Amino acid sequence: MIFAVSGSEGFVGKQVCKLLSDEGHEVLHIDIANGMDLCDAHIIDAVGRFDCFIHLANLVYVPASYEDPAKFYRVNYLTTLNALELCRKYGSRLVYISSYIYGTPQFLPVNENHPVCPFNPYAQTKVICEKLCEGYHRDFGIKVSIVRPFNLYGVGQTGKLLIPEIFNQLKSGAKQIHLRAASPRRDYVNVRDLARAIVACANDQSSYEVYNVCSGESVSVREITEIINKHLKNKVEFVFSESDRPNEVDETRGTYDRLRLLLGWQPSMTFEEGIKEIIEAEDL
Repeated sequence: MIFAVSGSEGFVGKQVCKLLSDEGHEVLHIDIANGMDLCDAHIIDAVGRFDCFIHLANLVYVPASYEDPAKFYRVNYLTTLNALELCRKYGSRLVYISSYIYGTPQFLPVNENHPVCPFNPYAQTKVICEKLCEGYHRDFGIKVSIVRPFNLYGVGQTGKLLIPEIFNQLKSGAKQIHLRAASPRRDYVNVRDLARAIVACANDQSSYEVYNVCSGESVSVREITEIINKHLKNKVEFVFSESDRPNEVDETRGTYDRLRLLLGWQPSMTFEEGIKEIIEAEDL
């Protein structure tokens, strides 16, 4: 099979492309780093035929979505629209990588039938794009798998998210790590497990389906720091404040039962195993 992967050079995209290549599939790499801007409608004429489009090329950092919301709406909408147009052109499946869009949970664990409640500009773009996918499925018969990953982490992650920010400070030699509130709890999924889930969805035979990708367990910020300290060669001090981001959610914890029952996916590693893997990779 031939797979087109947007955001192919990114944190998740590299893992997905490797899995697909290892399985013997042909992969079309679509990434702005390669001069292929999915926001540009001309790309519809530049990409050859494929069987499935895996769409990862979105802006993702929540605080930045408050600083420049117009950019987030524009990029995330246009890249999804053009991915869908490519799928319409070739009659291909789309795997759209969404996000946690449930807001403050009304119940735990959160399943795919939980009401959608976007709580920041980034999450709002994801809801809009899911609706766009739904419309192309309804009106043009495009087969779609929606992937809703919970909090992502793993070897090679960069940026200002909690876990890479901790490791950035550790790599700089800091002995005292300053963080925000210690209590928020999140459900974390390792990047390699997410890549496995995405590839499973690429082989999905359903017409339209939504899948949570999560671990089924939540970990607090304080627990994360304790796990990290447990495996570091040299322990550090973690200092917490009480400041949080706007609209902070106290806890997220999902269920991946639908993905397990329909596609046979489940996490391959625990959170502690994933953290230990990062520490070993960074030689800390």
